[in-house]
Amino acid sequence: MHVTGTHFTDRTEAGHRLAARLAHLAGPDTVVVALPRGGVPVAAEVATALDAPLDICVIRKLGVPYQPELAMGAIGEDGVRVLNEQVLRLAGVSDEQLARVEGRERTELARRARRYRGDRPASDLRGRTVVVVDDGIATGSTAKAACRIVRARGAARVVLAVPVAPRDWTDRLSDVADELVCVDTPSPFFAIGEFYADFSQTGDEEVLRLLAEARGRVGHGDGEGNGRQEEPPDGVDRELLLSVAGVRLAGRLTVPAGARGIVVFAHGSGSGRHSPRNRHVARYLNRVGLGTLLFDLLTEAEEPDRRKVFDVGLLGSRLTAVARELERTDGARGLPLGLFGASTGAAAALYTAAELGPAVRAVVSRGGRPDLAGPDVLGRVDAPTLLVVGALDTTVLDLNRQARARLRGANELAVVPHASHLFEEPGTLDQAAELAGDWFLRHLPVTDGSPTAGPATDSRDADDW
Repeated sequence: MHVTGTHFTDRTEAGHRLAARLAHLAGPDTVVVALPRGGVPVAAEVATALDAPLDICVIRKLGVPYQPELAMGAIGEDGVRVLNEQVLRLAGVSDEQLARVEGRERTELARRARRYRGDRPASDLRGRTVVVVDDGIATGSTAKAACRIVRARGAARVVLAVPVAPRDWTDRLSDVADELVCVDTPSPFFAIGEFYADFSQTGDEEVLRLLAEARGRVGHGDGEGNGRQEEPPDGVDRELLLSVAGVRLAGRLTVPAGARGIVVFAHGSGSGRHSPRNRHVARYLNRVGLGTLLFDLLTEAEEPDRRKVFDVGLLGSRLTAVARELERTDGARGLPLGLFGASTGAAAALYTAAELGPAVRAVVSRGGRPDLAGPDVLGRVDAPTLLVVGALDTTVLDLNRQARARLRGANELAVVPHASHLFEEPGTLDQAAELAGDWFLRHLPVTDGSPTAGPATDSRDADDW
């Protein structure tokens, strides 16, 4: 019988969902250890949710010589070696063939350990709870090696956590971990990648970036990595819990030093602060000197409710409350406010712009549905508004043109060539980010309060971007 398993958008979403299963492990004695490279994006989300340090455990799979994707074992740091005797026997791998593969992989293991960790020592795991994270389990050889390594380094409790694994994974691995956590165990199970929409290879640069971000988020001043939160010396980058209308909404506030303003993101269609596309845009805005707040408009319990996903009044009122809360938030207080909305979040952003009036200096919609805000709201929006739509997203493009005609304030429509609704085509999301950055820098005032440019005009329909 075929049972359809969980499908993840990408490793970031998988990490977000896995983190929800691990909330009971939050505490100062927890360390998250990732298996590079694919496990690092998953583990980064877990470490952020648990407010825990993030480290790596470098493992190399030993692939069958004529079928390298099939693991006959794994090697790891500290000389750890795990062999799958059944695979070795069935594949007919000789001792000489095994030795050749192992020699090659040990060279690569040493290179990657130097590349990822540099001169920094591994985290002190003695007496701590260690959560070992990968993007999935296939044969279990690499996970088994990682668990043995962290145990040898003194971990008091080992938790193995993955988004997806075969049904029998606990039988294979219960002897090396104290707790096994998995989001889903679908059947049949042929390969980890079949359960991800995007299972593209994780590069070294992404691994290094995520590790650096984790070091900036969690303090290690005592040398033990006890998870104390530090503000980076050149700005703010921290998780927030925002109390709004009886619910608590999670968010991430990033404000570079000398920020020109702050942009609050309104996600749509049930996504949240972990949306890879909005995170991509946020990172660009941070680089050009703008602060960002990415937060979840809905709680985890509310996300499956499609009525709430499209309830613009609910989403808009929460966004409005959060925008007001920023005036009392360290790091964001006093910064000019911009709003960035995607999908249904665009309607929520325009709702807030209408509610807050002059307090909102600019609005950008990416692939949004501003029409869902309704004509009454659109007619009350004075903030300069940029509507960014993909040229291939013809239905939404037409809805944006109709909504634009109802906007009272200055506005422009930018149509990105060759882009579909999600801006998945190469380079198109970068174009959307640049358009957003230019718009906010154009309309958010400089620190002395004077605008950077004259008032926007609504005479240009930028169909030729």
